[in-house]
Amino acid sequence: MNSPLQSRMPIAPETFPGVFWCPDLVSTRDLGPQGVQAVLHLTELMKGRPSVFQRSLAGKQMVMFFEKPSLRTRITFESGMVGLGGTAMFVDQSQSRIDARETLSDVAHNLERWVDVIVLRTFSHQTIEDMAQYASVPVINALSDLEHPCQALADYFTLQERFGDLKKITLAYVGDGNNVAHSLLLTCACLGSSIRIATPKGYSCNPEIVAQGRKIAKQTGAQIELLTDPHAAVTGVDAIYTDAWASMGQENESAERATVFPPYQVNEALMAEAAPHAVFMHCLPAHRGQEVTDDVMDGEHSVVFEQAENRLHVQKSILYILLGGAVRLPARSAHA
Repeated sequence: MNSPLQSRMPIAPETFPGVFWCPDLVSTRDLGPQGVQAVLHLTELMKGRPSVFQRSLAGKQMVMFFEKPSLRTRITFESGMVGLGGTAMFVDQSQSRIDARETLSDVAHNLERWVDVIVLRTFSHQTIEDMAQYASVPVINALSDLEHPCQALADYFTLQERFGDLKKITLAYVGDGNNVAHSLLLTCACLGSSIRIATPKGYSCNPEIVAQGRKIAKQTGAQIELLTDPHAAVTGVDAIYTDAWASMGQENESAERATVFPPYQVNEALMAEAAPHAVFMHCLPAHRGQEVTDDVMDGEHSVVFEQAENRLHVQKSILYILLGGAVRLPARSAHA
């Protein structure tokens, strides 16, 4: 008898998942509920049987332009593309913005003639939106000041691996209402899950993102709560998530934020208010002793490195979908 995984594999040589197609991943909103489910489903298949997909993007080329430093994002995208049979190229833009030498439109029209997909890690979300507008090849948001869609998809895949049905769990995010919080909110909305976001006054999520998340939630049944009390947010939840108090580009605010955010630190006392089975999550890099203590970061409930690993599998799934990858399943005997 075929395993459940085998029975759910895409039918070769058609692209996955058939009726779903997404030209770019600038925002989680580009995927919508159907697309988010498709990414998570394909991620499960790819993680379970990577060898089946190892030539699915043969001949495809990816270029990455990063204005910000990176460990997980760069390595997982490069490794993921190579693992699917494609080629990855990296351009370091940390010393100047991508449009410093010529217009973004000119850059886009050059790139679309050379490569099959463009991955951007930028300060301004507008840069990614404009690149997607100008370029005729897919553009992927690998982090902007507004969203971090690949991270949130990996986070919810990690929760799915741990708990199963995402409609039955609640995630609490405590800290800054930043790009990660935005993408978690939107992904939660698409999945019909539940999220509580606790931020200090003046550091809440972007109202437009919240409004769009609530609009999606009306379709999916998701529950979105915005709070200021971290204790109210974490009571009885299945997962507690935090991020740096000051993101890249906000270094000049670090001193001020250090006086505002200490009540939002995830420590053993705060973790104890969650459900006994709750996990701790962080997108990394973590500032140990600030937003999280070592005992939580290194404790038995931490899944931070599972999240980091799943960035690889989720991004392979995204690349496969955007580039129309195809696989041919090996024949299996009736006794397999």
